[in-house]
Amino acid sequence: MEITRLFDIIDYRKEKYPNNPVFTAKVDGKWVEHSIDEYIDTANNVSYGLLQLGIRPGDKIALISTSRPEWNFLDIGIQQIGAVLVPIYPTISEDDYRYILSHADVRLIFLEGPELLRKISNILPELTNIQKIFTFKKQNESTSNFQELVDLGKANPAPEKVKEMKDSIKTTDLVTMIYTSGSTGFPKGVMLSHQNIITNIYGTEYILDESFTRALSFLPLCHIYERMMNYMYQYVGLNIYYAENVAKAVDNMKDARPHIITSVPRVLEKIYDKIYRKGESLKGIKKSIFYWTLKFGTEYEIGSNSWLFNLKWKLADKITYHAIRDIFGGECKKVVSGGAAIQPRLSRFFTCVGLRLHEGYGLTETAPVIAVTTNDINGIKFGTAGPPLRGIEVKIDPETHEIICRGKSVMLGYYKAPELTAEVIDSEGWFHTGDTGIIEPEGQVRITGRIKSLFKTSMGKFVNPEVIEEKFKESPFVLDMMVVGEGQKFAAALIAPDFEFLRDWQRRHGGIKCETPQEMIEDKQTLERYKKVLDKYNKFFGETEQIKRFKLVPDTWSEANGMLTPTLKIKRPKVSIRYQAEIEELFK
Repeated sequence: MEITRLFDIIDYRKEKYPNNPVFTAKVDGKWVEHSIDEYIDTANNVSYGLLQLGIRPGDKIALISTSRPEWNFLDIGIQQIGAVLVPIYPTISEDDYRYILSHADVRLIFLEGPELLRKISNILPELTNIQKIFTFKKQNESTSNFQELVDLGKANPAPEKVKEMKDSIKTTDLVTMIYTSGSTGFPKGVMLSHQNIITNIYGTEYILDESFTRALSFLPLCHIYERMMNYMYQYVGLNIYYAENVAKAVDNMKDARPHIITSVPRVLEKIYDKIYRKGESLKGIKKSIFYWTLKFGTEYEIGSNSWLFNLKWKLADKITYHAIRDIFGGECKKVVSGGAAIQPRLSRFFTCVGLRLHEGYGLTETAPVIAVTTNDINGIKFGTAGPPLRGIEVKIDPETHEIICRGKSVMLGYYKAPELTAEVIDSEGWFHTGDTGIIEPEGQVRITGRIKSLFKTSMGKFVNPEVIEEKFKESPFVLDMMVVGEGQKFAAALIAPDFEFLRDWQRRHGGIKCETPQEMIEDKQTLERYKKVLDKYNKFFGETEQIKRFKLVPDTWSEANGMLTPTLKIKRPKVSIRYQAEIEELFK
């Protein structure tokens, strides 16, 4: 059976994997499985209920919730009648909610629970298009419960009508609108078709082994990366365990014992840093051997299989690696990293440990994958995002070095913004990513930076800040960093320390007693240590790219304080405004 519309997946799943659980999630502290029959029945009832509410093809429905089985029930129910799902992060600001819900012409809103209703309550009077609000969790008196919609559908079945509507839907029709994270301005509504996302499903399914039966999902489904992977897991018959939240993901891995997980680099960095810190409690030869196993992993190369390598690996596995695999549930074989570039040392390390790491690259506008490491010959090369997705053309603009691509995964355009669409999709159908890169001789795509992030010093030299930032973030002392210096004589940096690591370091080195983050970053011994970090990593760059001055900031950058996007990328304009005085001080 060929999949041409996303909702075809449930019929395909029923035909090929009728007995496999589709989703498993915690309910009142216990894991509860959901079958394909329940999935189909609930999605159909959602479709019937929406028709009773007057929803028609093209109507926009917002979903603001963490990942859960109901997310999928609603998604498919909406698709089957040609309506359009607009997923929104539960963590964005009130201004962003106001903009998206208004700009998208949303008619219905589905919320996780009353707490999110409170978050948007102030702006609801301004949203005259909203017809009704539903919640998944405990019902609020001003909202309806999701189960009420399902019950409405049960009482008013319309299978012939829904079949007629499904049959009329084409693979190139709009299925979802996803608003970009807005790292450089207001969010844009990316319009994606069934075909856009299905191209990615077919293009990535072969990285899974046939023996896989379980996946763990802890990233938000409102992001196209995790959402596409969830569709792909459903398509190949996996049981998707939904983590309670990111903080409990490691605990949930022990129960789920996943064969594959999707992650973002920041999560993997934190796991590695925690592993690294465990070595600090060791003494003497044990400590030396422990850190040797970490160093051995970060220097791993694909194809290393000499007798000496195998001997060293067995020793490292006995000491460290087996325990790391246990963190991931003991049966995990693949980790897919996306959303941002991952440091090559981490790719090497987790692959060496036995958790083969696949790195993907793409954008919301490409649904999302442009390139991904594979199991093929030359399918993986550390420091690259692997070969282009099958069926996607990728090339490098010879003048700007920008990565551009063309294929069936490229979006329909930006909602209500044809002029912005024309800026990124040229007359020949090439989508301009805004990222710079090269294509390796073996065919892998290597990302080298972001065009909008590049700046020129007063000496006329270009600086690529993201490359510098990623290198410095190899240090456990650096959680986040932003390189600045537009129009200045040199490059400088704001550094947000990893305060958990820094506190441990200060405790171990002379018993430095600092109570607050501000006191921690003002300590003279600490500042001297950060100067050593600069000396170490500046050696990897030319004179004009080296960081001449730095300023430690007392804050941890996050979505909550507006410094990071929901995909954990730095909001450069917001950071620049927040630390304007500190930046000016750097160049005095």
